[in-house]
Amino acid sequence: MNAHVKERKERIDKPRTALLHYSAPPVIGGVEAVIEAHARSFIEHGYPIDIIAGRGEQDALPAGANLHLLPRMDSLHPDILEINDKLIKGEIPPEFDSLVEELMGEMAERLKNYHVVIVHNMYTIHINLPMTVALFRMVENGTLKKCIAWCHDFSWADPHFRTMVHPGYPWDVLRTCLSEIIYVVVSQARQHTLSKVFKCPSTQIKVIYNGVDREKLLGLSQEGRKLINKLGLLESDLVLLMPVRVTLRKNIEFSMQVVAALKASGYKPQLILTGPPDPHDEDSMSYFKELQELRHEYNIVDEFRFVFEHGPDPTKPFTIDHQIVSDFYRVSDMMFMPSHREGFGMPVVEAGLVGLPVIGTEFPAATEIGGKDVIMFDLAEDPGLVAGRIVTWMEETPTHRLRRRVRQTLSWDAIFRQNIEPLLHM
Repeated sequence: MNAHVKERKERIDKPRTALLHYSAPPVIGGVEAVIEAHARSFIEHGYPIDIIAGRGEQDALPAGANLHLLPRMDSLHPDILEINDKLIKGEIPPEFDSLVEELMGEMAERLKNYHVVIVHNMYTIHINLPMTVALFRMVENGTLKKCIAWCHDFSWADPHFRTMVHPGYPWDVLRTCLSEIIYVVVSQARQHTLSKVFKCPSTQIKVIYNGVDREKLLGLSQEGRKLINKLGLLESDLVLLMPVRVTLRKNIEFSMQVVAALKASGYKPQLILTGPPDPHDEDSMSYFKELQELRHEYNIVDEFRFVFEHGPDPTKPFTIDHQIVSDFYRVSDMMFMPSHREGFGMPVVEAGLVGLPVIGTEFPAATEIGGKDVIMFDLAEDPGLVAGRIVTWMEETPTHRLRRRVRQTLSWDAIFRQNIEPLLHM
């Protein structure tokens, strides 16, 4: 593939993008945190990404994101602070327009190799008006052909900032909507506010929520993260955990029937059984093979997972350590124990410590320690009815409903794929 064809393919498939802001990590701030998350998402999805800021450090950015510093982009640069002191009073310094021209020249040279430029906050905040006006004019004259304005704050609508902006040029740029720019805000409330500032229909402004790094927030180990992502647990409607070995007394076939009933009800369940069969016990291995066949019969191969099958080498049995079991506790929604019998039932205690609801049969840890705080059922109860009790818990528990919604739709990965990536190709 020659260089021209390769560059053209990159432009179409993975447009080169620059993120612009006054400052970048390690500067601490809400916008800086979003920029870091955006950069990480671009990298994870194979998009070339650079950050252009007035202040920041390369070592504080995700590997693969390049930092380019333009000092006068920083709102705290001495030249900008001097001009800002006068602008806040409603005075336009005589050197304002010449500085704008200089910045336009610097930016044009720096941005010429990018297909998309995402500007965070600069189009609606007053703290570096020379840079705002420079970027505004670059869109007007066509220098910036694909510009996305990510608007977190608005000087014209903020009670604290409102006294620092004044009618007329250059402050009116902060409340002027350009049709060439794609505007993005982080909530519907912000969408409504900015539409009033711009005096434009709210439909001209897109809403893309901030996200969360699920694996980081849940404190997952590196190996646990890999396995959990491989299994797709965080995309499920319900994650049931069975932290047990494969033995007859664990009543695993009953749990399969429950999972099948949950699936038939229209949900996307996942049940994870963490322990292995005993490779030295012929009966244990025979039971395991029966369960594998039963899983096919119930059509729940993708919904019922034995960790034993999911190691780095699929031809070899896989076992996990306590750290990864702990990871599973943190990502699961409910601990399921349909055992025929237990001498004690330690998983109930472990689930209690991490705040994981428990549903199971009547064994010592459930009755003596869990008591009324455990959802219990009888061994004779129909699996479909047990599934129904789980569904009732799912739909009537606000913490679960919110947890499910966040992990499915508000991870940075989901936000990038569903909301940010389409913008790059508009």
